[in-house]
Amino acid sequence: MSLRLYDTAAHAVRDFSPLRAGSVSMYVCGLTVQGPPHIGHIRFALAFDVLRRWLLHTGYDVTYIRNVTDIDDKILAKAAAAGVPWWAWAYENERAATRAYDVLGVLPPTYEPRATGHVPEMVELIERLIERGHAYAVDGDVYFDVRSYPAYGELTGQKLEDLQPAADTETDARKRDPRDFALWKAHKDGEPETASWPTPWGRGRPGWHLECSAMAEKYLGPQFDIHGGGLDLRFPHHENEQAQSRAAGDGFAQYWLHNGWVTLGGEKMSKSLGNTALVDEVVKRVRPVELRYYLVTPHYRSTVEFTDAALDEAGAAYRRIESFVKRAAERVGEHAGKALLTEDFRAAMDGDLGTPAAIAAVHEVVRQGNTALADGDDAALAQTLMSVRAMMGVLGLDPLDPQWAVGGDEKLGEATDGLVSLALEQRQAARARKDFAAADAIRDQLTALGVTVEDTPQGPRWELTR
Repeated sequence: MSLRLYDTAAHAVRDFSPLRAGSVSMYVCGLTVQGPPHIGHIRFALAFDVLRRWLLHTGYDVTYIRNVTDIDDKILAKAAAAGVPWWAWAYENERAATRAYDVLGVLPPTYEPRATGHVPEMVELIERLIERGHAYAVDGDVYFDVRSYPAYGELTGQKLEDLQPAADTETDARKRDPRDFALWKAHKDGEPETASWPTPWGRGRPGWHLECSAMAEKYLGPQFDIHGGGLDLRFPHHENEQAQSRAAGDGFAQYWLHNGWVTLGGEKMSKSLGNTALVDEVVKRVRPVELRYYLVTPHYRSTVEFTDAALDEAGAAYRRIESFVKRAAERVGEHAGKALLTEDFRAAMDGDLGTPAAIAAVHEVVRQGNTALADGDDAALAQTLMSVRAMMGVLGLDPLDPQWAVGGDEKLGEATDGLVSLALEQRQAARARKDFAAADAIRDQLTALGVTVEDTPQGPRWELTR
């Protein structure tokens, strides 16, 4: 079975066939760094990280671009309200985004361009659009002429006459059509001079949609394989990207993929609604690997309702896998056999990244492995261990990956291991002198701290449960 992906533009699952055999080019819309990211923001990164890992596993060379939008109206407004330079505000939140990507095990992109670093490419793209009759300048602003491009609306299956005016309604009187959207915004009184660049139309700054088109072409060329992002970006952002790039003569994206929302109380997680769960805060009370498992397990196009109960349930499910892997590795070693994916897992991943069925395949192998562990069948145990590790590795969830060491910090992990080992030695000493009350008290104290102790024929073993 070959990889099939749901293409938003086609409104159907399609066989995936890259432009160049053996290579995949991907552009995924990153964050607008107006504030620190919540888990609704970061789900896109996990969804496309899994896609990238699967492509890599199946032998593709992947060029993965994830941009940073570091200039826009909200960044300027929030920086002004905080009394700091806009670029300092943007960079602080860009660092917060990087922390979130890193703590959740997202592979770094091949390149991560900033919008502010690509103004020359944006100016060139605007000039091409004006030359082709698809854009026009008015008092320092430049607009895309939607009526000049008959295919406008095809990505989202909408007709131009049914669409509402673009968001910048205060400039409607100067537009040829109220649905025309800004490619370039003239510098306004009161805005910092540093938030503008010289162009043939005067000083100003780029429109949001223009940025991604220019950066995608810069790093991937005029035509590439996959464009991804959150479902909320389909319109107007991605619709406008496709229109301006194709109007300029580029083939642009061949497949469009969009991940579903994370909701809270039935509503899309949004800063404007106040119903956010910042990644920096959630990982203080939940292990990052368990949060990743929680967000990766549902199908990427589904909606995830964020609740503590669901998060706890996901954590417990991950720990069952983790417990088997660690116990099996202690018995037969971490690299005891050949890493093989099950056919069920492969079929699930090739079927539009069916992570729910893929995770179910993992749990089935874990059950087989636990049976082999109980029966003392080391040959079967070794094979199931490596199979589980391989499948979880594709999902970025291998429990033995150093990424998921205690606290994500090697020295902290070593200190924790030393302290728990010391407590277990004291417990063993208490048991040796038949002071079982003291031994039980030590175990209870460790349990209260989130350390589960299991007595095995090879001696006590422990693991963190929270």
